[in-house]
Amino acid sequence: MRFALDSADDVFNTVPDVERQNTQFGLLPQVDTLMVDQYRTGLALAYQDERKQGHTISIKPRKPNDKRLFHLLLRDNPGSIPVSIYMILTLILIFAVGYLLITLEHPIKINKTATALITGVLCWSVYALASPDREPVVENLGHHLSEISEILFFLLGAMTVVELIDVHDGFTLITDRIASRNTRTLLWTISLLTFFMSALLDNLTSTIVMVSVARKLVTDPDQRKVVSGMIVLAANAGGAWSPIGDVTTTMLWIGGQVTTLNIIRQLLLPSLVSLLVPLLVVTSLYKADSQAMLGTAGRGISRPYVTKRHRFERQLMLGVGLGGMLFVPIFKTITHLPPYMGMMLVLGSVWVVSELLHSEKDDAERQKYTPAYALSRIDTPSVMFFLGILLAVGALQSTGLLRDMAESLTRTVGNLDAIIMLIGVASAVVDNVPIVAAAMGMYDLQTYPPDAKLWEFLAYCAGTGGSLLLIGSAAGVAVMGMERLSFGWYLRRISWLALIGYVAGALAYLAQYALFG
Repeated sequence: MRFALDSADDVFNTVPDVERQNTQFGLLPQVDTLMVDQYRTGLALAYQDERKQGHTISIKPRKPNDKRLFHLLLRDNPGSIPVSIYMILTLILIFAVGYLLITLEHPIKINKTATALITGVLCWSVYALASPDREPVVENLGHHLSEISEILFFLLGAMTVVELIDVHDGFTLITDRIASRNTRTLLWTISLLTFFMSALLDNLTSTIVMVSVARKLVTDPDQRKVVSGMIVLAANAGGAWSPIGDVTTTMLWIGGQVTTLNIIRQLLLPSLVSLLVPLLVVTSLYKADSQAMLGTAGRGISRPYVTKRHRFERQLMLGVGLGGMLFVPIFKTITHLPPYMGMMLVLGSVWVVSELLHSEKDDAERQKYTPAYALSRIDTPSVMFFLGILLAVGALQSTGLLRDMAESLTRTVGNLDAIIMLIGVASAVVDNVPIVAAAMGMYDLQTYPPDAKLWEFLAYCAGTGGSLLLIGSAAGVAVMGMERLSFGWYLRRISWLALIGYVAGALAYLAQYALFG
């Protein structure tokens, strides 16, 4: 990035190189050869007068509508660094500090949502202040905000639908079917049920529901810890192969990197392998006749009496809610509208059903069954966290930093599959949302079209890699809070199982891709 200018001819000949360097950092749009030649002449003439006075050379377009085409700032001191470097270094510093504070959320007692929002706004502020023209920056921000909003509205709709089902006790129709007392059977039943529930709902909701079930079925603390650990693995594996199961796969689906049927077809088997391998290992540690300690002195679980009316409400809300969420990918395929439009249609339909079911109740009794109440229960801070992180990543993408990172990784590591697996491992240390958002900015759809191997493998690795550490996924954090699991216990007892499952699933995907494409 260093260059020296000793004459007008040097200025004239250096323009194309400087233009490419600045374009790399997002400061300049691509311009054709004719435009560069026109500005070359103006720059060379201006140099002769400005050089003697020691002024910074700044060429501005003559036409107002050409303002976005070409901004070139040079320092006349030989060997000086372009101003864009300082902007890039500042952005990296802000993002790194923000990321560190997010990782240390619990020790420093500062909510990660607040840190993410501040980081996102600061990144765009630095980008705007360092740019010679603010108009392209504002346009870039609008473009990224449009994409981010699609994800946020989709998540808000999905979370509200899930809360409406839950407040009607709809999930008990599924969980009440579990009656086995055998430890092995319970592990398999709960894990597989979590796996498929995660694909239909989301991994966080599935984890919360199944941990609540495990509390009723298993009272032995050590056994319940193991069951909870396997729920984390199952929830993350189940969410990876469904466009509505994990937020990272949802991001890739909404961004156009993957399509519904293809991601299910390509990742169902690898995701299942990533669960089955550790499940086989952990169940082999228990004797075939080992019994879980059940509530009510081993006589089963006491369940409250449910009226026919209440049972009908459960069935209807579960059917409409889950059926509607399964309809969202179909709606997108038929209409070609963004997924959040389909989710808003489902939310509206579930809302109407809920209103009709409780129309005869008074306002106080009906309150907890309303979408307004459901909205008050959803994890709004997580939605705002996604907003802050995606804004920060969008700023890095706009400056071209993420593309430089991708090129650097390609030169250093070489093998793209190895790079994606490293990204998956990294998602266990830091949040997988910014990891995937960064990868989406690093690799473009022109080079890697929809349903390319890169995107499929990224969805698998980012989804299941979070299981390697307890803090690596929303499911893990939820279990840590609900069951008071310690980081060290999970690292000793579950992480190695997650690792062999992660590698086994990755090998299964690569083998499947090599055989069937």
